[in-house]
Amino acid sequence: MDFLVPRRAILSVTDKSGLVDFARALSEKGVELVSTGGTMKALREAGLPVTSVSDVTGFPEILGGRVKTLHPHVHAGVLADKDDPAHMATLAELKIKPFDLICVNLYDFAKAAGKGLDLRAAVEEIDIGGPTLLRASAKNFHSILVVPGVAHYGRVLAELAERGGFSLALRKDMAAETFRLVSAYDAMIAAYLSGRDA
Repeated sequence: MDFLVPRRAILSVTDKSGLVDFARALSEKGVELVSTGGTMKALREAGLPVTSVSDVTGFPEILGGRVKTLHPHVHAGVLADKDDPAHMATLAELKIKPFDLICVNLYDFAKAAGKGLDLRAAVEEIDIGGPTLLRASAKNFHSILVVPGVAHYGRVLAELAERGGFSLALRKDMAAETFRLVSAYDAMIAAYLSGRDA
């Protein structure tokens, strides 16, 4: 897919800088916003229409928030290759709507680790759903745009305003940046765990 017109997006961010303006620009282009927890609350307080991930999955957030987005109704919509008729037929058969944009930034593990938390408490600050969504959407950049942080909002919105959608070049660049970011996040956690007693 050379050009992607967004219709549906997941926004789930720790750093909410610029979130409302970013989400509003998407919503004004007719993009359905899907979100979780604090992100969803911020969007609703700003008067934006937003669908809960729990409404998409038909399943509540569980295990103290450890499991929210880890569900086929989310990840099939993220990982479906829109150029593959079999993938799209499967989504249609299972009544799963595809996603076109994933905007995620991760729990600030470095900040949590710097608080001197004990190991068990620090482990709770390791993001699982976020990196999973980032990796899945980065892998599938031919069909989806991943936005891995606030620094990219301007470029994404500029292309949306100018062209009404997203080029393959932008999607590939964002995928590469996402894999760099997730790799650095994993390396930071590995270094932290290696320096701590069990």
